[in-house]
Amino acid sequence: MKPIIQVALDFDELPRAMKLAREAVEGGADWLEVGTPLLKSEGMAAVRALRGEFPDRKIVCDTKTMDAGRAEMEMAAKSGAGVGVVMGIAPDETVRDAIRAGKNYGIEVAVDLMGVADPVARAKQVASWGADQVCIHTAIDEQMAGRNPFETVAAVAKAVDIPVSVAGGINSETAADAVRAGARIVIIGGALTKAADARAATADLRRAVDELVAVQTDLYKRAMGEELYETFLLATTANISDGNHRAPGLAGISTVTPGLKLVGRAVTVRTYPGDWAKPVEAIDTAEPGSVIVVEAGGVPPAVWGELATHSAMERDLAGIVIDGAIRDTAMIRELKFPAFARHVCPNAGEPKGFGEIGVSIRISGVRICQGDWIVGDDDGVLVVPKERAAEIANRGQDCCEKENRIRAEITGGRTTLAKVSNLLRWEKA
Repeated sequence: MKPIIQVALDFDELPRAMKLAREAVEGGADWLEVGTPLLKSEGMAAVRALRGEFPDRKIVCDTKTMDAGRAEMEMAAKSGAGVGVVMGIAPDETVRDAIRAGKNYGIEVAVDLMGVADPVARAKQVASWGADQVCIHTAIDEQMAGRNPFETVAAVAKAVDIPVSVAGGINSETAADAVRAGARIVIIGGALTKAADARAATADLRRAVDELVAVQTDLYKRAMGEELYETFLLATTANISDGNHRAPGLAGISTVTPGLKLVGRAVTVRTYPGDWAKPVEAIDTAEPGSVIVVEAGGVPPAVWGELATHSAMERDLAGIVIDGAIRDTAMIRELKFPAFARHVCPNAGEPKGFGEIGVSIRISGVRICQGDWIVGDDDGVLVVPKERAAEIANRGQDCCEKENRIRAEITGGRTTLAKVSNLLRWEKA
């Protein structure tokens, strides 16, 4: 049995879902899933619409049932779904009743094991009750922390005889790994719903699962550790802010050289206005790739200039952020060194040596600690707390990828953002 590609249509708007479904089917997708966001937004009308347009494709209704198993499987079946989904963490009787309803109404029942403490044991149990599939599902919030499900897939696939599906952050580079681990159904969400060309993206995935090869992609990946640097380079500060509840930047801090991206770990400095001793001393203590972040009272005189910039470049530092003043900006622009500051002025202060290096500081109301990630571009500077760096980077990248799809829909359909996003529908009542 060749692997099945199931497309999770995780949209809020039915027209966008239908457009993606057409592209995916043309690219070789097998099953179409009414994702939970689409089901909550559009109801069973989305199932009926897909069944009407794609009578030769199995329609999956991701109800994520936690109660009323019989009623929800009946609704899905009568709307045209071939598969309904009940959660493995639901009460036993809910799972059993959903399975019984599936037999009665002619719909397969998949048990989603997301959140189950012992997925192998639960998979064996629900299989003995007559479940048609089990799904190993890495939740979106877990994906943002860089987790993948393949070890669990392998363990469950060895324990049960029913098909195992897998969902959660799979792309054309990892789809073959899912099949090798034992998945017979590979559920693809963001790698298609955020693709500018979903037809071509589906074809890549089709090749990946059929030939068991990794098809290279720069998108739809979730980073950890050293990979975070590249992820922060790809996502803009606007993407990162959007993906993290509109997180504010360092208000009033702007770039000296437009067009340069700043990414690195913070070396924090607290000094007095105009006292440039500690910022310059920090150059000698900083690791290559670091960003010196200076709290200098938010006022002139300057605590940084051309000579400090030359020194920082000799140490391979990534840039400088100053809550205070900078000077020699024409020469700093020629050097193409990422520099951000609140003020520009010609006069420097005296190197008196007041202040500290490596302490917690605060700029524009934002706390910055040694080792936090600093990301800057033409829109400003964001501080990413080190303990949440993977989650924040991945959420920013997720927003970047979603915009790629929206941009393609606007330009390809010669339409507007308000129409693509159905903006009037989602205005607060």
